[in-house]
This record gives sequence, C-alpha cells and structure tokens, in this order.
Amino acid sequence: MSLVDEPGVGDPRLRSLYEDIAAAGLRPLWTITEQLLTPTPRPRAVPWLWRSAVLRPLAERAIRLVPVERGGERRVLSLANPGLGGRPYAAGTLWGALQCLGPNETAPAHRHTPGAIRFVIEGEGVWTTVDGDACDMRPGDLILTPGGAWHDHANGGDGSMFWFDGLDLPMVEALDAVFFEPHPDLRQPVTGPHNRSEAAWAGGGGDAARTMTRGAVTRALDPAPSPLLVYRWAETDAHLSRLAAAGEGPLVSVEFTNPHSGASVLPTLSCGMHRVLPGGASAPVRRSGNTVFVVFRGEGSSVVDGCRFDWTAGDMFVVPSWSVAEHFSDGGADLFGLGDAPVLRALGLYREETLPRRQEVTGVFGEGTAA
Repeated sequence: MSLVDEPGVGDPRLRSLYEDIAAAGLRPLWTITEQLLTPTPRPRAVPWLWRSAVLRPLAERAIRLVPVERGGERRVLSLANPGLGGRPYAAGTLWGALQCLGPNETAPAHRHTPGAIRFVIEGEGVWTTVDGDACDMRPGDLILTPGGAWHDHANGGDGSMFWFDGLDLPMVEALDAVFFEPHPDLRQPVTGPHNRSEAAWAGGGGDAARTMTRGAVTRALDPAPSPLLVYRWAETDAHLSRLAAAGEGPLVSVEFTNPHSGASVLPTLSCGMHRVLPGGASAPVRRSGNTVFVVFRGEGSSVVDGCRFDWTAGDMFVVPSWSVAEHFSDGGADLFGLGDAPVLRALGLYREETLPRRQEVTGVFGEGTAA
C-alpha cells in the first residue's frame, strides 16, 4: 500500500502533495518518525543457535566434495540469521562462520578491508600466514587477520581442521568500503620462523597481563590493530582459572587486548572468553551491539529475551543488540565471544544494563518458539 492509499489521506490536495513528494525521491519524516527513532534498538537479527551436530557433518561433506581454489577462496559455512532476509550474516554488524580445511590443503592468499579473527575449534597442523608471519593454530587459540593484511591458511597435517571465522564484513559493507585483492601467488612467502609476532609481543610463552584484561575493555580505543596476531589457549585458560580461584564467579571473563595500547584486538571487533563455573548462572545483562558466541568446552544453556537455548561444544549462537542474555552451566563451560563494542564505544553509542531479576523463560529454542 502506498502512502496516498493510507486511510485518512482523502484530501485531494494532500494526496497530490504526497504523490509529488514520492516522485521527487523524498519521504515525509512526519509519517516515518516512529520507524526511525525507536525507544530502544530494534535489530532485524533474531536470537538464534546453529548446532555443531548440523554444522560439522555438512563441513565434512564439503571437504570431500568442494575444492578450495581461486574464486571461492574459502570453504566456509556462513551463519545466516533468519531475521536478515537471506543475508549471510550472523547479525547486522557481524559475520560468523565455520571454516574447514582438509589434509594438506591451502586456502589461497588474499587481502580485504574487512577485519577478521579465527577461533580454533578442533584440529592440528594448520597455520595462518599474516603478512609473512606464519601463525600456528591449535584448539582454543585466537588468530587475527587485520583488515588489509595478506593472509592464507595451510594444512601441513593429515587431519582436517575446523575453526570459527568472525568478520566485520556487514559493517564495512554498510560503509561502502569493501575492497578485495587476490595475492599474485597461491601462498604468500613466509618470512622467518613461525609465530614471529608472538615472540615479539607475548614473550614467546605468553604474558596474560599484556594480552588480556579482566572483564572487558571499557576505555582504551586504538585505530590500529594489535601487533600480536595469535593468542594462545594455554594463557587464556590459566588466566580464567586464576579469576575463578579468586572467587570472581559464577562467570569470569577476559577480553583479549592489543598489548601496545590495551584496546580491543581490532578497531572494529572485540574478542573475549567467558567461563561459566560449575553450577553457575550469570546475571541477566543487555548491551547495545551484537555478540556471537562459540561454545568451546562444556554444555549449558542461555536465556535470550526469554527463550532458552541449550548448547554444547561446537555450537554457535547470537545475541542481538539490546537482547537480555544470561548463561548457565551445571558442569562448567567456556564460551568465546565476538562483538562490535569497539565501534559503539568509539562513537559514544555503547550502553549496558544489568537487570535486577532473572528472566522468565517463555520458550525453548527448537520447540516451536524460536525455531
């Protein structure tokens, strides 16, 4: 129905005005104010969960059937939020995906303006080369590929590897700033020994005081990406264990940081690890900005806007902007989280609120309420 067909637009002069406004490529604000200036964020993305029991078999089939080569570039299953009308995005600002690489395969070298992170779920023997620095990848590790950096993935082993891909692609696309360039060679040259940035910035064995902060970054901002390209699970695990031992529970969190400035690892993306202690339940919190979670270890559930999502290792789920979320686990669990908070903080748009009481569960995902 067009504006001139709306009830109440019976005055021929008013109908003529609206027709002329539309013909001029204009919209009258007084008719759309409530659509644009909402009391709270109204993201199109909806809370959703993608199960490892579905993702993993599809990825294994793709390894057998789909080659990794120029054009396709990557063997990736992108998370397509059903609220986004078919767009291959987990949320309005975040790309999330499962990437897989088979034995002795190489994913071609390229670079692009969107920044990316890799969180390793399973496998050994793979490295990501970023501007000549070959970063070895192991389960629980976080690897950065900043915007504009040449990067390729190589599997030197006999098994497959699976990892989570996170990008700011939807955000960069919205800014009309996506650029992409293939490298002249299938694989870029490796300069020097593997893990050079780790040796330079994390002391070779890791230094949690320089590379992660308790909770989340709240002040520091940096337009430059972290010079450290790989954050090791061993240091993350140890730091979370120290926080838990100090009585910081029932949920303890760290955010990975730029060791040079203390800011988030990329200017557009925050990466954190959250440990729900056995029997723990986090406070109900809502934040402006989107978050994609990857279950690394354990099992439990999250309640997002009243709907319970039961999850286990390898599952991925999204909490859209200003959705209330709380997490539970009887046996304990570790969740990796990717968010867009640095951009919201830089623009003065970030808000966070802890609710005084727990949510009432109104449905269970997959049982007719959110599936």
